[in-house]
Formats: sequence, structure tokens, C-alpha cells
Amino acid sequence: MKCCFQVRSWIAERSRDSGLWPASGMIRTCQSDGLLLQVPAKNSYRMVVLGASKVGKSCIVSRFLSGRFEEQYTPTIEDFHRKVYNIHGEVYQLDILDTSGNHPFPAIRRLSILTGDIFVLVFELDSRTSFEEVERLHRQILECKTCLRTRAGAGAGAGLGVPIMLVGNKADRGEPLRAVRGEEAEQLIAGDQNSSYFEISAKRNTNLEGMFRALLSMSQLPHEMSPALHRKVSVQYSEAFHRKCSRSRSRSRGDKDKVALGMVSPFARRPSVNTDLMYLKAKVLGGEQDRHREKCSLQ
Repeated sequence: MKCCFQVRSWIAERSRDSGLWPASGMIRTCQSDGLLLQVPAKNSYRMVVLGASKVGKSCIVSRFLSGRFEEQYTPTIEDFHRKVYNIHGEVYQLDILDTSGNHPFPAIRRLSILTGDIFVLVFELDSRTSFEEVERLHRQILECKTCLRTRAGAGAGAGLGVPIMLVGNKADRGEPLRAVRGEEAEQLIAGDQNSSYFEISAKRNTNLEGMFRALLSMSQLPHEMSPALHRKVSVQYSEAFHRKCSRSRSRSRGDKDKVALGMVSPFARRPSVNTDLMYLKAKVLGGEQDRHREKCSLQ
């Protein structure tokens, strides 16, 4: 229960400092190359990628955003990415938090879990240690989310409804080096309809598209957000993306363009702790109503 008590004290402190919170039906403003996009709260999501060091978290994120694979390893401290979509006239925002495998700041790690909507847990198929780290992270996610639901008075049988994708990376290294059997990974998420397990190779781009589509399906997000199912728009053409969104909103529902566009924001910055707490308040206390989920009450 430690995570809830800490977040409650953070919220109390920050709410005194700021004096305001976003409304439950808030509109989030996304800025890309000087253009503002109005994103409904119900269409704004955060994906948190967790795992030990050197398991390929950043490579998976790179495949999702750009389709590229970085051969050179650079240790991740914490990277924040944002991608905005125009899907049949609806604007969506997906924030991706690529976390450090060393987790030097446990409190920030807990806040990242509490503010996350979708989770990707990555381990190496040839590393038993990395799988044990994923087991710990899985427990921490369930503990934090369960704590929030308990505070809200949600029934124990209601289920958490937290999409968790368990990913065994580096399948290209072959069976002789395998240290984690698929059955062990499946057992970790057994009985959870909101979790799934995939074995992939980020290096060879094996099975990633299927994993991305399954993750979006579990998260009840449009399948067009998968890298292969939308047209990628460069930031140089962000004005055209903005015009497309504005034109689609002005049309009737039946006349909206049957097109899916995606654009990575190159200047996205990781929100401050204060902003994260406001985000947590809006998503957990208010925004969840928009997706017909249980509302959590933190006082």
C-alpha cells in the first residue's frame, strides 16, 4: 500500500501549490512544430515500457515510431516520445515512456506506473535475470493499480483492466541460448484477459507487427495506430496534418475521411512531476469516466 500513501501525499502537496486540476472531460493540448492540436482526454494514452538494462526496450520503441533499428547501444536514462494520430477524423495522442533499466529513482518509477495506461514488459529470452526483473515489475504494476481500485471501493472481482504486453526479445539468438521457456512467461500472465505474451526479434523485425496489433486491441485503441496501418506524416508537413484534423472535425460523422495519419512530435518533453500528478488526477479520477471504467478516489 506504500505507493498509494506516497501518491496521496504528493497530490495533497501539489494541489495546494497549484490550486487547480483539469476537469474530468478536459481537452489536452498537444503542440507540434508550433501547431496546436486539441486532443480529448478519452483519446490521450500513455504507454510505459519497462524492463532490465540492455533487453531492447528502446529498439522496440524505435521500431514502433520509425521502423528503424539502432545497432549501437546507448544506455537509456529515460526517454519520452509522443505520437499524434488522425484516424477517421478523430485525434489521438499516444505518449511513450521508455524507462531506464536501472530505475535509480524508485518514487518516479512508481509514479510512471500509476500514470501509465498501457504497459510493455521486456526481457531477453537468453537472460534469466531479466525475466526475474519482469516478474518484479509485473507484481509492482498489479500492486499499484490494485491499490488505486481499492481506494475507490471497486469490487475485487471487477478486474484491473490494465493492458500488459509481456515481450521476450532477441528470439533471433536461437534455442540453444534460451534461458526462459515460453511456458514460464505464459504462466506469469495466466488468467489475465488483458495481458498477452509475444516472442520477438527487434533486430530482425520478427513478430513485432503482430505484437503491436495485439497490444492496441487489448488497449481498445484503433488498430490503425499500428505502424503498418497508417500513413506517416513528417513534421515538415504538420500544417497539412493540422488542416486535415480541422477539416475532418467540421464534417458530419458519415462524411469523415477514411484515412489514418500518424506524426511523431520531435520536441516532446517528459512532463514534470507536477504535471504527472495532474495527469494522474485527470485520468484516474475523471478521465476514466469517459472510458466507462471505475473512478478512483484519492483524498
